[in-house]
Amino acid sequence: MLKPVNIAVLVSGGGTNLQALINAQRDGLLHSGKIQLVLSSKPDAYALIRAQQAGIPAVAVSKKQAGSQQAFEEALLAQLRAHHIDLIVLAGFMSILSEEFIKAYPRRILNVHPSLIPSFCGQGFYGLRVHEAALAYGVKVTGATVHFVNEIPDGGEIIAQKAVDILPGDTPEILQRRVMEQAEWVLLPQATEAVSAALQTEREGNDE
Repeated sequence: MLKPVNIAVLVSGGGTNLQALINAQRDGLLHSGKIQLVLSSKPDAYALIRAQQAGIPAVAVSKKQAGSQQAFEEALLAQLRAHHIDLIVLAGFMSILSEEFIKAYPRRILNVHPSLIPSFCGQGFYGLRVHEAALAYGVKVTGATVHFVNEIPDGGEIIAQKAVDILPGDTPEILQRRVMEQAEWVLLPQATEAVSAALQTEREGNDE
């Protein structure tokens, strides 16, 4: 039996994608990795309560309190190292990470974005703004993308995508909910399991 890789989930808000990962772990869908840490950029994020309810260590690291991007990232890295984290999943994490931070975890940081990249992505496209843009443009299909994180916002290699139909009468809020339910909450656990399994195999090969 291979040892699960250690996963940290980085959050900033309600933590619905975190909950999808917790549920997948509980149900055995996520088994090659184990969530060992939840880090929030906001001390009042409900995601921290979700983590505590699931018995997962949860820590808030505030950029405002840290005083600078560098100090903020150093505090994050200290927590990640203390928990021996192998894989990072960004699940509604609202801070852009520096190239230096990303280099510390090459091809080991995943993000979920609520559109079919390369549409409606990059700097400034987050949360409801993505769905507002999709509706304003008049596209008939949107969806979600899980990708590796690199130094370009939403620019890393795509791991998985899932399409979601836009329906007559959709508002940004209704569309956001459908994309979460039909794509994000399905894709993110699947991609996290796939990458965790690949890291397990890589680690096993290195140990031989």
